[in-house]
Amino acid sequence: MSNTLLIIGQGYTGAAILDRARRGGWDARVTSRRPQQPGVLAFDSPDLLAGVTHLVVTAPPGPAGDPVWAAHGAALRAAPLRWVGYLSTTGVYGDRQGAWVEEDTPPAPGQERSRRRLAAEEQWRELARCVAVDLFRTGGIYGPGRSPLDDVRAGTARRVVKPGHSFSRIHRDDIARAVLAAAARPPGPGTRILHLVDDEPSTQADVTLEACRLLGVAPPPPTPFAEAYARMSEMGRSFWDESRLVANRRTKQALGLDWAFPTYREGLAGILAAEGTENPAE
Repeated sequence: MSNTLLIIGQGYTGAAILDRARRGGWDARVTSRRPQQPGVLAFDSPDLLAGVTHLVVTAPPGPAGDPVWAAHGAALRAAPLRWVGYLSTTGVYGDRQGAWVEEDTPPAPGQERSRRRLAAEEQWRELARCVAVDLFRTGGIYGPGRSPLDDVRAGTARRVVKPGHSFSRIHRDDIARAVLAAAARPPGPGTRILHLVDDEPSTQADVTLEACRLLGVAPPPPTPFAEAYARMSEMGRSFWDESRLVANRRTKQALGLDWAFPTYREGLAGILAAEGTENPAE
């Protein structure tokens, strides 16, 4: 049987998965709610899932739940699917006060958007009776055009100092590699939890310092956390209100992968290299 991959969500990550899939020989398609490019499918197309064997979902849930299930629930149950990959978030673990979480750590979401993600995961588990379902819990996503390098260049970078508080991140291209590695060798029916995070949880301040170093500019002065927090949006505060360290050893073993960008240092340097920047200071 031939493999047909459908990616629901032509966003930042979905576009990277699509590009890598096509370069790897997949018959790959992508959806958008406003399809304007050739080959991009309308999300609400009634035959969207016809012939699809592998499905990647990047679309986030809303207050009413997962939008794919809301629009295509009956078709999902009838499609000839062999594998489903759902991009979720490590936010489902909630605040662990800096403790480590593993792939088998029970979720305990503390914020509404994380509770929605966990509820969406449960919807996708419905297919696991006869389909391999991989739930990818991702850290903070960065990559070309969406990284601290852009903040430094724009003059908006901050160096917030909160001792003992680190974040887990993942380069967009490593997400694409992991998703396609999982799709290429799906296990049997059932659910698998996979952590898409790099090897080194890091402070926001350290990442900003490295971006400045690579660009050859002076770093911004350190900002005490309490001062920065007072000026943050509600969304910004929600990220800082939780602290956890996310392990990835089991995920990399399951997929047979090492990350192309194991830490933010390789990730930021790789972005500059891809830009062809010979003299970052200019």
